[in-house]
Amino acid sequence: MEVENVAPCQEAEATPQGEAMEALRLSNAAMGQTTIGQIVNLLSNDVNKFDQATVFLHFVWAGPLQAIAVTVLLWIEIGPSCLAGMAVLVVLIPLQTCFGRLFTSLRSKTAAFTDSRIRIMNEVISGMRIIKMYAWEESFADLVSSIRRQEIAMILRSSYLRGMNLASFFAAGKIIVFVTFTTYVLLGNVITASRVFVAVSLYGAVRITVTLFFPSAIETVSEAIISIQRIKNFLMLDEISKPSLHPKNKKDKDHLVHVQDLTCYWNKTLETPTVQNISCIVRPGELLAVIGPVGAGKSSLLSAILGELPKVSGFVDIRGRIGYVSQQPWVFSGTVRSNILFGKEYVRERYEKVLRACALKKDIQRLEDGDLTMIGDRGVTLSGGQRARVNLARAVYQDADIYLLDDPLSAVDAEVGRHLFEKCISQVLHKKICILVTHQLQYLGVAKQILILKEGQVIGKGTYSELLQSGVDFASLLKQNGEDQLSVPDTPLGKPRSRTFSQSSLWSMDSSVHSQADGVVDHVLTEPILTALPEESRAKGTIGFKVYKKYFSAGANYIVIVIFLLLGVLAQVSYVLQDWWLSYWANEQEKLNITTNGNGTDMEVQSLDLNLYLGVYAGLTLATFVFGVIRSILAFQMLIGAAQSLHNQMFQALLKAPVLFFDRNPIGRILNRFSKDIGQLDTLLPFTFLDFMQILLQIFGVVSVAIAVIPWILIPLTLLAIAFIFLRQFFLETSRDIKRLESTTRSPVFSHLSSSLQGLWTVRAFKAEKRFQDLFDAHQDLHSESWFLFLTTSRWFAVRLDAICAIFVVVVAFGAVLLANRLDAGQVGLALSYAITLMGTFQWGVRQSAEVENLMISAERVLEYTQLEKEARWVSQKRPPVDWPSQGVIVFENVSFTYSLDGPLVLKHLTTLIRSKEKVGIVGRTGAGKSSLISALFRLAEPKGRIWIDNILTSELGLHDLRKKMSIIPQEPVLFTGTMRKNLDPFSEHTDEELWNALEEVQLKETIRDLPDKMETQLAESGSNFSVGQRQLVCLARAILRKTRILIIDEATANVDPRTDELIQKTIREKFAQCTVLTIAHRLNTVIDSDRIMVLDAGRIKEYDEPYILLQNKESLFYKMVQQVGMAEAASLMETAKQLYFRKNYPEVVSNNQLGTDTSKDISTPYIIFETAL
Repeated sequence: MEVENVAPCQEAEATPQGEAMEALRLSNAAMGQTTIGQIVNLLSNDVNKFDQATVFLHFVWAGPLQAIAVTVLLWIEIGPSCLAGMAVLVVLIPLQTCFGRLFTSLRSKTAAFTDSRIRIMNEVISGMRIIKMYAWEESFADLVSSIRRQEIAMILRSSYLRGMNLASFFAAGKIIVFVTFTTYVLLGNVITASRVFVAVSLYGAVRITVTLFFPSAIETVSEAIISIQRIKNFLMLDEISKPSLHPKNKKDKDHLVHVQDLTCYWNKTLETPTVQNISCIVRPGELLAVIGPVGAGKSSLLSAILGELPKVSGFVDIRGRIGYVSQQPWVFSGTVRSNILFGKEYVRERYEKVLRACALKKDIQRLEDGDLTMIGDRGVTLSGGQRARVNLARAVYQDADIYLLDDPLSAVDAEVGRHLFEKCISQVLHKKICILVTHQLQYLGVAKQILILKEGQVIGKGTYSELLQSGVDFASLLKQNGEDQLSVPDTPLGKPRSRTFSQSSLWSMDSSVHSQADGVVDHVLTEPILTALPEESRAKGTIGFKVYKKYFSAGANYIVIVIFLLLGVLAQVSYVLQDWWLSYWANEQEKLNITTNGNGTDMEVQSLDLNLYLGVYAGLTLATFVFGVIRSILAFQMLIGAAQSLHNQMFQALLKAPVLFFDRNPIGRILNRFSKDIGQLDTLLPFTFLDFMQILLQIFGVVSVAIAVIPWILIPLTLLAIAFIFLRQFFLETSRDIKRLESTTRSPVFSHLSSSLQGLWTVRAFKAEKRFQDLFDAHQDLHSESWFLFLTTSRWFAVRLDAICAIFVVVVAFGAVLLANRLDAGQVGLALSYAITLMGTFQWGVRQSAEVENLMISAERVLEYTQLEKEARWVSQKRPPVDWPSQGVIVFENVSFTYSLDGPLVLKHLTTLIRSKEKVGIVGRTGAGKSSLISALFRLAEPKGRIWIDNILTSELGLHDLRKKMSIIPQEPVLFTGTMRKNLDPFSEHTDEELWNALEEVQLKETIRDLPDKMETQLAESGSNFSVGQRQLVCLARAILRKTRILIIDEATANVDPRTDELIQKTIREKFAQCTVLTIAHRLNTVIDSDRIMVLDAGRIKEYDEPYILLQNKESLFYKMVQQVGMAEAASLMETAKQLYFRKNYPEVVSNNQLGTDTSKDISTPYIIFETAL
C-alpha cells in the first residue's frame, strides 16, 4: 500500500524558510512574545507534524469511501447482516472525531510545556558558565524537571488515546466479524466457509484503512492543525518598521542623521517613555557622544535610530548606510575573517587597515591559523575584549556612512581603548557620521556634540565647551572624584577629527607586521558569512543491542518487559484463535450439512450448539480486545517512561559536563537533542514501536497459519524470507546512515537561526537579512536533501516488499488449488484471507520495523549525551568546615591552566599569595589571562599545580563546596526568564527585606519598585527588558545576598557610567570589607584603591605590588597603562594611590597633614597625551 509521498519533503522545506524569514523581520515587541527556544521548537517538532500528517492525509476521504464500497459488496454476499458489522465502523468514525478533538487539546497543552522547556534549555546552555560558577545546577535541574513532568503528563494522556486507537485497530476487525456473523446466525442463516472468508477478506481490506490509517489521519491532521495555528501565530507577529532610509548619495554632505522630537516606548504599559522628545542632527565628519547614567536610554536612542525601538511621535531621518556596533559583542561561529568581512569582498589593503585600526593584528598573529581560525559558537574561544574588537572591525570594514557605536570601549583596557579611539574612531572614521555611546569621559572633548541623557530625556546638549560654560558639572554628574578641570583642545571642532598621539611604541599600532593570512592568495574575493562547524559526531553501522537494552531498561525493569511480551503473545494467540474458531465452526457446519442432506434428517435435530460456538467466539473476541488494550497502555507507559528517564539522564549529564563541551558545541546542536530527538522519543517512537510489534506478531500469525494448512509452502517461503532479509539489510545499511545524516544536517539549521536571532539588530542594521536567509536556505536545503533521500529509499524498499508479498499470495493460492482435495474449505479460506491481508500489512510492518530502527537513532543520540565526559564531583568525600573559608587566603602554587588538553596554556606557572581580606586589582591587556585566572579558581577546567584557600587544597573539594563559597560578578551579565525574585534568589533562601536591601545597595530599588509587578516582574529572555548596566547591577545584588568570604569581580562595571561605578565600588568596600576581593577591570580608577595590583601579560604575572609602588617605576607596565588614560586622569590616579599608600603604611604622616597633594614631581613622562576634562 502506498503510504508515503514527497509532499512532506516539500512542505517541510518551505515552512522553515517562511519561519526564518519572519524571524529576521520580527519587531522587538514581537521578540518579547516569543523566544529562541520556542522558534526552535516550531522548526523541529511543529514542522515535523506536516511530515506525519501528509503521509495519512488522503485516508481522511479514502477511509469512508472504501467503507462504502465494501458495504455494497458485503450486502451482495451476506445480505442485511453486513449492516451490523458496518455499524461498528460507523460508530468508530465519530469516536475518532472525538479522539481528534482530544488530541488537539492535548497537543496545544503539550506544545506550550515543550516551548517552556526548550526556552529554559536555551537559557541554561547559553548561561552554563555562570550557572556553574554560582553552583545553580540543581535549581535549574528542578525547574526543568518540573516543566518536563507536566509535559510528560500531557504526552501520557495523548499516548493512552493512541494506545486505545491501536487496540481498536487490532481488535476492531475481529469485533466487526463477530457482530456480523452473530447477527447472521441469529437471523437463522447457516454459515459456510465461502461466505465466512469472503466477508473476512472484505473486512480485512477495509479494516487497516478504517481502523488504523483513518484514525492516524484524524490524529495527525488534528495535531498538524494545532501546529499550523502555532506557526500562523508566529508568522502573524508584528514585523519591524524601519525609519525613512535614503540610499547613499554621491556627496558625503548629503548624508545625515536627523532626529526630531522623538518619543519611544519599549513597553507601552509603562507610564514613562523609554526616550522622550529627543532631537539632534549629525552630519559627516561629526562625532556625537551620548552619555548618561545606567538606564538613561542611551542604547535605546541607537535602537530608535536603527528602527528597532518603535516610535510614538517625532521622526527619524536616516540618509546613508548604517554600521552598528552592539554593546554586547555579537560574533557567530566561523573564522575571524568571516566575522569581519560579513559577506563583503575581501580587499587585502582595506582589511589590513581595519585590523590595525581595531588593534587586532597581534591577537591574530597569536592564533594558530591566523584570521582563518575558527572562533566557535558565540565566540567562546575569544576573550571579551577580542570579541568587542572583532565586532567593531566588522562595522568598520563595511565602509558605511553612519556609525552607531554602543559603548565599544568598555570591554577593552585603557591602552587598547585609547588606540581604538585614536586610530579607528578619530582616523579611519573621521569623515563618517559617528554616534558614540560611552562612559569614557576622557574623549568628550573631541566630540562635535554631546547629548546628556537621564531617564530618557535630554538634560544637556552642546559642545564640550558650551556645556561647561552652561554650568554642567561632568564630574558630579557622572563621576564623583573628577575634581581636576583640564583644558579642551583648540582643534576646530567642525573639522574632521584628528588627535595628537603618543610617541610610545603601542603594540597595536605596529603596521609593519603583516597578518598571517597574507599567505592566502589574493584572488579569494569573498568569505562565506558562516564557515562550517566541526562536524557533529555520527555513529555508524547498525543500532547495537546495547542501545535497545539501555532504551527499554530506562523505562521498565525486566519483569515488566517480560509481562509486556507475554501480553503481546496472548493478544496475538487470541487473535488467531478467534479466526481459527470461526473456521472450525464453518467446517463443522459444512460436515453437518453434508450429513443432513445425505440422511434426510431434520435440521433442528442435527443443528450445532449455538450457545457453545457463540460463547467461545465471544470470549476469544473479548480476550483479543482486552489483551490488546492492556498491551498498548503498558507499552506506552513503559516507552514514555524511557523517554522521561533518558531526558533526565541527558540533562543531568549536560549539567555535569565541563565548560569545554559548551565551548565546542553550538547551542543549536545541543538543543537539537532536547527538541527533535526527545520529541521523537516522546511521541513517534512509542507509537511506531507498538505498531511494529502488533504487525510483527500478526505476520508470524499469518505465516504460521499458512504453514499449518499447507506445510510444503515452507520451501518457497524460506526462499522469500532469504530475499526479504537480504533486501532489508541492504536497505537499512543505507537508510540508517541517511537518517543519521538527516539528524546531523538538522543541527546547523537550529544553530544558524539561534545565532542569527542573537545578532538580529546587527544583521538588520547591515541589511544582511537576505544573506542570512540564503545561508539558512542552504542549511535547510542540505537537510531537505537528506530527508528526501530517506523518503526515496523507503519507496524503493516498499515496491520490492510488494513484489515479495505478491509472490507469497500466488504461492499460497496455487498451493491451495493443487491440494484442494486434501484440505478443508475453512482452512483454505483462512490461509488465503490471511495471505491477502498480508499484502498491506507486511509492507507496513517492515516499513515500521525500519522506522523503529531509524527512530532509535534518536535514542542513540540521546544516550550518547548521557555518557558525556564529566567534570569533578559536585560533592566529594572530603567536606570543608562549615565556616570555611574563614580568612579568605588564596595561594597559587605553580599553577598552569588550559581550557582543553590539546589547547595552549593561557596561564603559565603562576605562584602568588592573596592575603586575608585583601583587595587585589587584576589588570592587563585584553587576552592576558585575567578571566582565565578566575576560571582556574572556580575549576571550570582542572588547573595544573595547586590552589589553596585557607590551607585547603581546592582540587580535593567537591565543585559545589568550592563554588558556593565564592561569589562572582561576571563580565557578561546573565539573567534568566522568570521573576526578578527568582533571578536574585533561586533557592528561596532570603526574605523580602533582604532582597529589597540588596537592590537598594546597588541602586535598583526604585527601578524595580516602579514596575507594576515589582519583585514578581517577569524578565524577558536573557533579561533583555533591562539595560546591560542594570543586568550587571542585578548580578552585584546576587553577590551581596550570597555573603561569601571571597568575591570576584570580572569587568563588572564596564557597562555602567562612572558615577554608578563609584557607587558600586563604595558598596563593595562597605559590604565586603571583611572579604577577599579580586577585581578585574579595564577602568583603572576602579582598582587604584586596591591593596595590591596584579599585572598579567601573556598568562604570566609580570608585576604584583601596591599601586603606589608600581607607579614609582616608570618602566612598569602598570605605570604605562595609567599614562594611557590621559595626563589629568593619570595625575588623579597617582594622587589616589599615594594617599592610600601613606594612609595604610604611614598613618601618622597623614594625620599630621605632612603629606603634600602636589604630585607633579612624581609624574614625568615622555608621552604626549591628549588632555581631557576628566
